[in-house]
Order: sequence, then C-alpha cells, then structure tokens
Amino acid sequence: MMERYLVLEDGSVYEGEAFGADRSTLGEVVFTTGMTGYQEAITDQSYANQILVFTNPLIGNYGVNLDDYETLEPQIKGVICHQVARRPSNWRMQETLPDFMERLDIPGIQGLDTRELVRKLREHGTLRGAVVDNVDDLDALLEKIKASHPTAGIISKVSTKSPYPNPGSKRNIVVIDFGLKHSILRELAIRDCNVIVLPYTATAQQVLNLKPDGMLLSNGPGDPDEMEDAAKMVAEVEQHLPVFGICMGHQVFAKANGATTYKMKFGHRGFNHPVRNIATGEIDFTSQNHGYAVDPASVDTDKLLITHEEVNDGTVEGLRHKHFPAFSVQFHPDAAPGPHDADDLFDDFISMVDQQRSERTNA
Repeated sequence: MMERYLVLEDGSVYEGEAFGADRSTLGEVVFTTGMTGYQEAITDQSYANQILVFTNPLIGNYGVNLDDYETLEPQIKGVICHQVARRPSNWRMQETLPDFMERLDIPGIQGLDTRELVRKLREHGTLRGAVVDNVDDLDALLEKIKASHPTAGIISKVSTKSPYPNPGSKRNIVVIDFGLKHSILRELAIRDCNVIVLPYTATAQQVLNLKPDGMLLSNGPGDPDEMEDAAKMVAEVEQHLPVFGICMGHQVFAKANGATTYKMKFGHRGFNHPVRNIATGEIDFTSQNHGYAVDPASVDTDKLLITHEEVNDGTVEGLRHKHFPAFSVQFHPDAAPGPHDADDLFDDFISMVDQQRSERTNA
C-alpha cells in the first residue's frame, strides 16, 4: 500500500499506510475513545474540519451501511487509526470503510502507533496537522499548518441553508441546525414530533412565526463565541417556548443567559464519559464530542442551575433555567454511537412541551 504521513504543527511526523481518498488535507487533530460507532463518528458534523484519531486499535470490521449515517455530507478532514479490518463482515454491511471514505473524499492513514499519538495530544493539547503523501518540503508544510484556522466559521458550512421539515404529528418542534445529527431527528420522530429544521442564522421572530410548541438547539462544531446572534435569538425565544440544547446548543444556551465558554485542552470525544446528575447523584455514561466547555464561574446563579457535571474533570455538563422551561446538556442523549443512559432527557423536554401546550389550551 502507498505510504502516507500525518504531520503535526510541532514538527512531529507519523508514517503509515494510505486508505480512503487519494488526497492531502489540513485539520485539527483530535481523538475519540469510542470502541465502536466509527461510521457515526465520521459522519458527525461536530468533527467538521478535524482529523479524527481512533484509540480503538481496529475499525471497519463491520463495514458501513445507510442506516448509520449522521449526515450524508460529512465534513471531517481525515481518519487516523492503527488498523482497518481487511475482511469486514456484518449482515447490515453495504460497503467497506475504505470504499466509503474514498467515495466521500475522506483520506485515511492506518498503521500508526495511535497510543503514542494520543498521549501527545493529551499532554500538549489539540494540535493542527496535515495528512500528506510526502514530506519533501517539511518546512513549507509546517508553515501552512501553522497558518491554518480549521474551525473558524465552520458552522456556516455544516448548517442547512434553507428550512426543511421532518414530518410527524402531534407536537410542532423547531430544531436549530448548528451541525445536526440525524439521531436527534430520530428521537423526536419516536416522540410524535413534527419538526421544522432552521438554519443557525434564524431569528427569534422567524422561530416564533412558525408557532412551534418547543425549540431544540442541535450539536455542531466550532467556537461558541461565534454564535452571538444565535445566543440573542435563544434569549428571546426561551421566554415564550420550552428550549432544549444539546452540545453546541448547550453552549449557546449558556451564552444566551450570560455565561462564557473556553477551549478545553483536548476535549471530550467518545461515549464512555461518566456524568453525574448533581441533584440525584445518579451517574450516566454518555456520548460526547466537544472541544469547548461552559465556565462554571461565569454561570449566573440567579438565572441558571448547574444540573450535571463530568465525573473525571468536573466540567459543566448540564444547565437548567430557573425561570423558564429551558435546559441543556453538553453530552448527546441521542447517543449514536453510545449508551442510551440519558435518552429520557428527550422525554423531559416533551413533558415541558406538553405542559405548556396544556396551559395554553386551558388559559
């Protein structure tokens, strides 16, 4: 197989074997600790403009199928792993992982010591990097890597440009698309929701004009500090409708209520992250994919209650508004991939929606 290289901004060079698309790429190098779910991870728009390192030593062993896409047009920049399965097998498989990545123009490298690479990322933090087929002019490549800004303005690339429906019945829900996973729409469909997906640029008036029963803020990539207009929209809408934020939606909800965010050293990516419900002490294992977090010192305790925390590092994992029916979580209750420990949070949101619908009907 053809040689291919991963070059990091600190000058480190990792050599491996090429698979997937035949091209070079630049991105932010991050890692995920999930043992399965490689297709869902690769098609998760929260990985837009990132080069994803899998800590599990083998991926691709059960192939790829249409049911497990989280988006049909993933914006991930590359995949790094120790080994791709040579003979995948599963009754649901429709194509192999290398063929899937070649078709979607995603380059990959296998054969690296991913354990050493992940240790570097944990020690030094997230690094920018490039996937290339040669390192003949390393100095020029390093200059290009250091000049790159992989996640700047990325939500404008992954959010829908036009509203579209996900038809259902009974409850009318607006979903704001910051880089929406299909699994969120599946969870709403299960709960009899008629959904309209709006771009991240939607205004409060555009949301309210649809007369929805509630609003969900989706996951997505990038820096929440770029979402000032979305935060202003949420600050207005939460006064009228139940609101549920997930991942980027959690961070935008926090900013709408005066909190600030910061970039983490290497983030949370995978689906074995323990999260404690502060009120009950119950711990859920959760699916996560984020590089930013809410600063707990910035949370206005007159407005917001911190409801969940990450067991390992204490980061803020959940917020609830003290005056409005609105809440958010940093993790993915929709999982895909991951455990379904927290999928009852969708039921909590639906309960808020139904209660407000009932109050309006009886008013």
